[in-house]
Amino acid sequence: MPKSKIHTLAIVHPKARLAPDVEVGPASSIGKGVSIGSGTTIAANVFITGETKIGKNNKIFSGAVIGTEPQDLKFHGEKTFLEIGDNNTIREHVTIHRGSASGIGKTTIGSNCFLMVSSHIAHDCHIGNSVGMTNLTSLGGHVTIGDEAWIGGMVGIHHFVTVGKLAFIGGYSKVVKDVPPFMLADGRPTKIRGLNIVGLKRAKFSDAQISILKKAYQLLYRSKLNISQALERIECEVEKTSEIVELIGFIKDTPNGRMGRSRG
Repeated sequence: MPKSKIHTLAIVHPKARLAPDVEVGPASSIGKGVSIGSGTTIAANVFITGETKIGKNNKIFSGAVIGTEPQDLKFHGEKTFLEIGDNNTIREHVTIHRGSASGIGKTTIGSNCFLMVSSHIAHDCHIGNSVGMTNLTSLGGHVTIGDEAWIGGMVGIHHFVTVGKLAFIGGYSKVVKDVPPFMLADGRPTKIRGLNIVGLKRAKFSDAQISILKKAYQLLYRSKLNISQALERIECEVEKTSEIVELIGFIKDTPNGRMGRSRG
């Protein structure tokens, strides 16, 4: 481990496993069970502890606290885990807790995520790839966020909620029910307001793909049909693209209630 990469005022446990080119800034603390992959940079005053595995080429900014115990009254010091993928940006004062014994024991974060200032990821959460979390967003325990979803600032997401792939949640929203993939949700309480058109275009969805999703959205959220009737109509009338199959499957399988309709 080249001395030039580890600041003399950093504290790195001798049993921590750091790739040779990992950079650690002054006053940062890296604990015994931590593993950090090549190319990762850790700024000053970062605290990383617990059984925490961090992949390659991550950028971790000052004040981040990663791998600490879950905020779970049922937790009594069991060995639990946190796993973070590659190429993530973790900004100032982000907090990420490892799993709890009452859950599956592991919190996971994918790759290419952008976690902005003071966002919080609680125990047993599962964050997909290319997820964005804006400043002061907070996830309760056991939350799942699908790939390429984006969450606005100061959003609170209740524990056990699932947010689908490429969904967008507007700032200041209160999310207590699952948000289906490809949808734009907003409000207190949060309701579906439309398709996440901007996100779909950024993900290079074609006009034809978006048009098909619009048909499904109209049946689900702008018709006078109930959800079961709307699903029947979608299965009969809308082309079965992979996105439609994913949307139908999500709504049928959602464990935490179906997101309400907007009256706007």
